Amino acid sequence: MTSRRHLLAALVATTAATGAFAPLAAQAQSTDWPAKPVRWVVPFPPGGAMDAIARILGEKAGKSLGQSFVIENKPGAGGNIGADLVAKAPADGHTIMITSIGMATNKPLYGKLSYDPVKDFAPVSLLAVVPNVLVTNQTQPNVKSVADVIAAARKEPGKLAYASAGNGTSIHLAGEMFTSLAKVEMLHVPYKGSGPAVSDLLGGQVNYMFDSITSAKPHLQSGKLRALAVTTAKRSKALPNVPTMAEAGVAGYDVSPWFAVFAPAGTPKAVVAKINKALLDAMKQPDVIERLDAIGAEPVGSTPEELATHLARETAMWTKLINERGIKLD
Repeated sequence: MTSRRHLLAALVATTAATGAFAPLAAQAQSTDWPAKPVRWVVPFPPGGAMDAIARILGEKAGKSLGQSFVIENKPGAGGNIGADLVAKAPADGHTIMITSIGMATNKPLYGKLSYDPVKDFAPVSLLAVVPNVLVTNQTQPNVKSVADVIAAARKEPGKLAYASAGNGTSIHLAGEMFTSLAKVEMLHVPYKGSGPAVSDLLGGQVNYMFDSITSAKPHLQSGKLRALAVTTAKRSKALPNVPTMAEAGVAGYDVSPWFAVFAPAGTPKAVVAKINKALLDAMKQPDVIERLDAIGAEPVGSTPEELATHLARETAMWTKLINERGIKLD
């Protein structure tokens, strides 16, 4: 009995000591961060707005923190491959992810995911919004407004086609939001990426596209495409003379493709705060603002709590639309 009492006493003492040192261990971990290069996962291919934003901000944040931010592209399955990788990474702040509205849309789109967008991630910060813009090509010289699009679509239901960068992308969902609120029928033509979609739009194989300003802007400047409206609630600095969809007559329309950073769930709050500060500081630099402006990205920034609230609001909105429109991906 005496030896059992000694054993129990030893276990209690060890447990108490471990509990007492746990906060100290977490504090030490946050103090040491970053102890090595930060792996910044981009769950889409290089070349898009998401990749550009990560590289621009990662370069600045790395210099300020004394450790490089290594951009790692992990494309596939609408961002799910990269998200799954980050969800399962060590929660020490040395692996983070930039993502977009897929964080809010993939669960209702795919049904079953290998990760939970809320439970498996720690929100860090909103970064920027890159508006989509409804564009048409030179084959439709008489289409000069959203009202013209709606009139043409009602005249020939289901005939006019709009391209997207793929099922479930913000470009696709912007079109679904438009057809729902404008009460018109249009044909959605998905492509494997924005590049081939824009190519067919320029060639006249499709009539419209709710393209990202980043990829549409050069073609707008050359006159090969014509902007009809931006998808955001307020006008874009990149296209100040182009009305919003709501201004153009589609009341309640607001599709704001956003980009944000998440870390694995369980990442110490002090580390999350450090990542947040480094990114927000980077976004205030004049040369960063200039580089973001060049791709049509409008800096936002937020606290982790504001990002969590934003994600919940976006998830509710998109889940409702996706279910109403019966959109499902395998």
